[in-house]
Amino acid sequence: MSAPRTRFQIAAAMIAATACFVAFVPAGARAQAAADYAALLAAPDRSDADRQADQRRDPTPFLAFAGPHPGMKVLDMGAGGGYSSELMARAVAPNGVVFAQNPSDLADRAKATFEARIATPAMKNVIADIAPFDNPAPAGMQDFDLITFLFYYHDTTYMTVDRAQMNRKLFAALKPGGYLVIADHSALPGQGVTVGHTLHRIEESTLRQEVEAAGFKNRRAVGAAAYCRGGRTHRRTRTCLTRPHPEVLGAKRRASKDDATRALRM
Repeated sequence: MSAPRTRFQIAAAMIAATACFVAFVPAGARAQAAADYAALLAAPDRSDADRQADQRRDPTPFLAFAGPHPGMKVLDMGAGGGYSSELMARAVAPNGVVFAQNPSDLADRAKATFEARIATPAMKNVIADIAPFDNPAPAGMQDFDLITFLFYYHDTTYMTVDRAQMNRKLFAALKPGGYLVIADHSALPGQGVTVGHTLHRIEESTLRQEVEAAGFKNRRAVGAAAYCRGGRTHRRTRTCLTRPHPEVLGAKRRASKDDATRALRM
């Protein structure tokens, strides 16, 4: 019998957790953002395939949590066919930009899907970033406001990827105030990375340890728990891993296995 499937999401910010959540997406602005995301998803030029994917992915709460908005510079790791890249592109338009990272050996089907997608008007502010996972940012490109890494981190556990270097590169690519959001399927306690290829999941504590080794620190986020979901076979959480400013280096970690959390990039 297969192990119960869970999902977790990890977001990384660069200032104190509470301040980041409030300052980056103020309470009043979040309601407006949610309405904007609903309009974004209802755009008449979105494909039927993406609308069907919405039923499975439920992007609205994710978008509300990540908070992409016009003018942001985003790196979408493991973009695949570009579903999430297009969502980010629509959210940061008209003056934002999205770098959609994929490895050179991306599967042919995903590559064809992405090539067809990037030719559409909705992707006019997207730049194809063909680069290895462990050196993902284009040369000279840094100060990203947001990095997303959605349901692909576990795949790097069985690829020829230096994950420690990858996480250090992601850490360095964020600008003060920026954050990293990772979403993936969670393995059972004790499984670590052993089921990355077979069951396509990774143990949450293992992922946390790997990302925190790059300098990220975990903190509980005010308001993020609204995004958590319970269910018979899975749960979804969000956390934030951040590189805080020097004045918050001494802050204590406050995290809960079952709560959505935010963390700081110090």
